[in-house]
Amino acid sequence: MIDSSLSSLGAKVVLAASSDENHPPENITDGNTSTFWMSTGMFPQEFIIRFAESTQISAVTVDSYNVKHLKIEKNTSPNASQFESVTEQEFKHTEGHLQSNTILLNGSNATHLRFIITSGYDHFVSVHRVSVQNVQT
Repeated sequence: MIDSSLSSLGAKVVLAASSDENHPPENITDGNTSTFWMSTGMFPQEFIIRFAESTQISAVTVDSYNVKHLKIEKNTSPNASQFESVTEQEFKHTEGHLQSNTILLNGSNATHLRFIITSGYDHFVSVHRVSVQNVQT
């Protein structure tokens, strides 16, 4: 199953390293690639998505712009602490259109996913949508 709107699963962005009132972190989970969260220009940048309950995820798709290197971590506790590394990925630079990268998580069980952008192709990056595949709660 692919759910383009994490907010329909009760998922929320509970932390973002930066925030712009015109491009808030909540835009990451609204399922709309026309809206986005924008960083404030320094790295690393991170955001944490909390699911309503423990969720099994086979893959995550990140639609973004100017992200160069991304780390994903998870935890299964009710609190957003003590994360374990899941994967790291280098994104290809795309000029003039969104990067869309599907990252396999192989059925990882998670209450929280932390996305850490360690570098970008520019000072500013944007994340337009995060969606999950094969969700089982």
